[in-house]
Amino acid sequence: MDKHDDGQIGVVAALVRSSFLVNAVYAKSGREYGLTPQQGQLLCVLMPRPHGMSELGAMLGLAKSSLTGLVDRTVRNGLVQREPDPQDTRAVRVALTAQGSKLAAEFYAETCRRIEELPASLSPADRDALADLLGRVVLANEVPVVFMESDERSPGARKH
Repeated sequence: MDKHDDGQIGVVAALVRSSFLVNAVYAKSGREYGLTPQQGQLLCVLMPRPHGMSELGAMLGLAKSSLTGLVDRTVRNGLVQREPDPQDTRAVRVALTAQGSKLAAEFYAETCRRIEELPASLSPADRDALADLLGRVVLANEVPVVFMESDERSPGARKH
């Protein structure tokens, strides 16, 4: 059921519709920067540091073949590169190129700005409560860090 008798949306519908809302912002930012939503996600995940393919697959929820195709296309666009993994000579890591790092920072900043506008109608206290509640849901479900807080952009920064 979408609405309670008092006209409010239930938690399931609210979470699902919020997901669609954020995904739409992500897709719009991506289009403006010439990125698919998946490429935008990949760039944001790689902002703090390079990742191995299996780690990327788990973080992005992609099968190995889908991830390989995504990385291949993003390599061809000059945004990421494969590099040897210093811990495992059989493995590779995916890292941003200089061009990819610049584009990732711009895409990230614009996407953050747009998402920050979504709860603009809420009071500061309600925004804090929303962040607290959603943060607890994310942490309880062990969601990987696929999008950093705006103050976590530097390598080695603290992650929630």
